[in-house]
Amino acid sequence: MDLVLGGRCAGCERPGVTLCGGCRELLTSLTPFRAWPDPRPPGLPPPTAGAPYADELRQLIIAHKENARYALARPLGGVLATAVLSALGERRGAWLCPVPSARATVRQRGHDPLRRITKAAVRALRGQGIDARPADALRVVRRPDDQAGLSAERRTANLAGAFAVRSRWAERLTDQPVLLVDDVITTGSTLAEACRALESRGIPVLGCAVVAATRRHSPSGS
Repeated sequence: MDLVLGGRCAGCERPGVTLCGGCRELLTSLTPFRAWPDPRPPGLPPPTAGAPYADELRQLIIAHKENARYALARPLGGVLATAVLSALGERRGAWLCPVPSARATVRQRGHDPLRRITKAAVRALRGQGIDARPADALRVVRRPDDQAGLSAERRTANLAGAFAVRSRWAERLTDQPVLLVDDVITTGSTLAEACRALESRGIPVLGCAVVAATRRHSPSGS
């Protein structure tokens, strides 16, 4: 389609390839940061973001998620990998557990964007000598209402009991280092509920790593 109609960069809309050189360079020069939401939901492990959810990165995440621009999974996975490295600190390995989407949502989009990004991040981390492994340990057991426009408190209530641990993963992840991963953190309610589901089965969570954080966060971590 790009050959016939002409392609544009998904980040800055410059005519040409899916990701132009300028946007690609931007993604490789990001600095991860601790991104506590404000207010902070109870039970949320320390969250680390690869970058703010704004400008070109925001456009890239939307293009990959909603417009099925599959080629963006690898560069976005690289951003997630930098957040994972920062979250791990001195550790040299961890299981990366993505927050699951409802089956109906995956069918509507035609793909599972976070799972695709997570796999790309795992490959990038392994290339750097990190023993990263994907853990498809969570599933959606109750589809929550649309989160758009909800306050932090209402999001927490809306997500209560939404996730459960797949039985085959419960024993496998016991006493293993686990990081929750997601594309974007806003209020942190989704990650906090996913953490609750894991810890209810005796699986402690080291922290969270996300591609980007909205501006509703406290960079200082206070």
